Amino acid sequence: MPEAAEPPFVSPRRLLWNDAERRPRAPFRLLLTPVVFVAVSLVVGFSLSTALGGLAGSSRLASLVVSLVSVGASGLAALVVARYVDRRTVADLGLGLDREWAVDLGFGLALGTALMTAVFVVGVAAGWIAVSPAPLGVDRLLGVGSLLAFFVVVGIAEELLLRGIVLTDVAEGLRWWFGPDAAVAGGLAVSSAVFGVAHYTNPNAGFASTTSITLAGVMLGLGYALTGDLAIPTGIHISWNFVQGGVFGFAVSGLDFGTSLVETTARGPDVITGGAFGPEAGLLGVGAIVLGAVCIAAYVRVRRGDLGFDPSVTVPELRWKQ
Repeated sequence: MPEAAEPPFVSPRRLLWNDAERRPRAPFRLLLTPVVFVAVSLVVGFSLSTALGGLAGSSRLASLVVSLVSVGASGLAALVVARYVDRRTVADLGLGLDREWAVDLGFGLALGTALMTAVFVVGVAAGWIAVSPAPLGVDRLLGVGSLLAFFVVVGIAEELLLRGIVLTDVAEGLRWWFGPDAAVAGGLAVSSAVFGVAHYTNPNAGFASTTSITLAGVMLGLGYALTGDLAIPTGIHISWNFVQGGVFGFAVSGLDFGTSLVETTARGPDVITGGAFGPEAGLLGVGAIVLGAVCIAAYVRVRRGDLGFDPSVTVPELRWKQ
């Protein structure tokens, strides 16, 4: 009998490293990304906070300084990950920053504002939410301003990490086995699940809130997958959080920031209002998320003429080609 052929030898280096792309393979990029992102954010954030600490003369100003420092630290961390782990251009992260990008960002900001305003209006009209005017003063306005800076941090950092990097890496890794559309759908599912689980450690979180935040991740990821840009999800993420916490005084993913333009109290059942976690854990929030996904799809269909996943999500312009 003829001898069985020995299986071809695959070196550990080929398993870990893609010679053609000159970067780690997708699974190992996904392992390296959060480590590098967090490490650089902490180091740069601590350094800048130490250097600028003397400028913070009050607690409100201190919060604003820390938020602005976090923007810089998170942005630098994302650039380090993009350059040295993923080997991507800035534009390939979904930050094209051209006129079309600005228009999409404006749409995202307007949509996030409209969705959370709809939650507020429906909740008040149905008697599920009680409103009391908040006394406005310099202190409160500074607090709301610091919240805006903070939510800009959150919107940029989370969209860069979860949609710009995680969703894209998963989609790139899956495209060889399942084709581009199924690969993007897989990236959308994985990044959304990570988004939901990451919020499970927030105060007052539970199964309902985690499921709802996962659905929110699908909505945000849809804006990226259909356009190849982070403009729409970044805009929605920033305005949704800010209007929710800084304008209407709802808890934001379980966090009560204690300063807003309007003070509200949830009086309806938790399954509707989300209770202490905020609207995102209730049917009001879920309804807004579903409506947001429909609005994103309609906007992209009208503006771009089709609803296909953008090919740049699975086939990036890598730095090594430059």
